Amino acid sequence: MNSSEGDLMDKIVSLCKRRGFVFPGSEIYGGLANSFDYGPLGDELKNNIKQLWRKRFLQQRDDIVSIDAALIMNPKVWEASGHLSSFSDPLVECKNCHTRFRADVIDVLKPCQQCGKKNQFTSARQFNLMLKTFLGPAEEKANKVYFRPETAQAMFVDFKNVLETSRRKIPFGIAQIGKAFRNEITPGNFIFRTREFEQMEIEYFIKEEEWEKWFEYWKKEMWDWTLSNLGLRKENIRECECKPENRAHYSKKTIDLEYEFPFGREELYGLAYRTDFDLKNHFNKPPYRDPETEEEFYPHVIEPTWGVDRSVLAVLCDAYTEEQDRVVLKLKPNLTPYKAAVFPLLANKPELVKLARTIYDDLRKDFMVAFDDRGNIGKRYYSQDEIGTSWCITVDFESLENDDVTIRDRDTMKQERVKISELSNFLRGKL
Repeated sequence: MNSSEGDLMDKIVSLCKRRGFVFPGSEIYGGLANSFDYGPLGDELKNNIKQLWRKRFLQQRDDIVSIDAALIMNPKVWEASGHLSSFSDPLVECKNCHTRFRADVIDVLKPCQQCGKKNQFTSARQFNLMLKTFLGPAEEKANKVYFRPETAQAMFVDFKNVLETSRRKIPFGIAQIGKAFRNEITPGNFIFRTREFEQMEIEYFIKEEEWEKWFEYWKKEMWDWTLSNLGLRKENIRECECKPENRAHYSKKTIDLEYEFPFGREELYGLAYRTDFDLKNHFNKPPYRDPETEEEFYPHVIEPTWGVDRSVLAVLCDAYTEEQDRVVLKLKPNLTPYKAAVFPLLANKPELVKLARTIYDDLRKDFMVAFDDRGNIGKRYYSQDEIGTSWCITVDFESLENDDVTIRDRDTMKQERVKISELSNFLRGKL
């Protein structure tokens, strides 16, 4: 990462904390390594992404249903899935400073990145990424459980329950948005790689002979989501097929959509063909009967996965813009934490404040909007630009006479007069 890229990342991290997108976790107690809390604006941005995803892949389709499963499952789930034996990364340790690194992301022939000593690394050993805890009053082996490292397994374990209650037939999918936990060796790069993260995931059940068709279908869906729904620039995205040695133990084919982050090109989303690996490991006989042929078999699975936190970071990186004396987050309007901000031109004029408050109260019935009467109007504009608000609505003395307001566009800074009665329709038409 060069200095300009490092500067960009520093600016984004600073903006996130300053404006209330992301805070360091447990900050008043000195923090916790690679732990972050989403503030008011970050929570809105994150939820907007998830809601768009649910709208596209659940609300607007009739072949996918959703579940919300427990974070802690019976340990036998992870034994059957192969995670207890295979879910690991190679680890090396510096014998001088005892810092641990993933062996596949550093050059052990070079000096240690932490202490600068050379020829100090241990041989690589496998480190299981499962994050364990204990249920019950005693920390003993019988009470050991694991936080889920992925959301997928619950969708496999619940397959028959979903099938019987929703009366679906393949091809169909089970979707879930939820937390996952991994005891990462080297978390870092802000919210990109953390030990606690959120996924949006679909397990799409198909016939084996159709896997290539559905793999290509979901690849196109993921590309379209990335470019159309999130609005990321195509030049920042690259498709990369994983080599066999880099694929997960359950995957026959995997592609990643990689994003050009300030710290380098890294995985944003993944698409895997999981075959029938999971269902065969969880069910001792075929869990699906074809309603037409009466054939019983194990469905195969195509798995598109979207990282929520990585989506937030990519959207922020892509949207961050510096224009002369202002910083602008050029987020798509349907992603912005606030769709609009309402200002009285002068905070010391009760009649302007009263009307502005009335407009604000009316709009927030249908939209997330902000109210701001601090400082001069120019500073208020620039403040909203920095958090991505698409439109600023100013109530002035002319508003009192003509029942209209000035609306300023974030990107062009152009202003137009709109009737107060048309504000809701104006915003709705833009979203």
